Amino acid sequence: MRLSSRGSHAIKAMMNLALSNRKKPVTLAELSQENFISISYLEQLFARLREGGLVSGVRGPGGGYVLARPADQITMGDIILAVDEKGAKKEDDQGKTHIDVMWNDLSNKFYGFLDEITLAETIANAPEEGAASSASSNKEFSSTH
Repeated sequence: MRLSSRGSHAIKAMMNLALSNRKKPVTLAELSQENFISISYLEQLFARLREGGLVSGVRGPGGGYVLARPADQITMGDIILAVDEKGAKKEDDQGKTHIDVMWNDLSNKFYGFLDEITLAETIANAPEEGAASSASSNKEFSSTH
């Protein structure tokens, strides 16, 4: 069982939105730089996240994206379901082999587990934005000098 790259990138971007202590919306350009993801790929992800009711777009100067609901009301399962066609879909066991049925059961348990983890819980122990970026720049400085 492996998380798709689409799901992984969506979770990272959503974590960045949730961690953002800015009062203004976050642009895709900012998210692109923070996560090393192309803007065109983020546009695709955010279209799905918006359709899934997880983010809201703010138009105009200073626009961007914000969480559509509080981080404690968004689960990892919500994010995966919004961006990944295969995510959290229950399949009919009719005509499946015994192994297929077991795999579907395991998959359903995995996605059930993801539905129990909120975005707020995921970011609760994240380092502060300034501390993380200064630690990162210190590593870069010490490795290049």
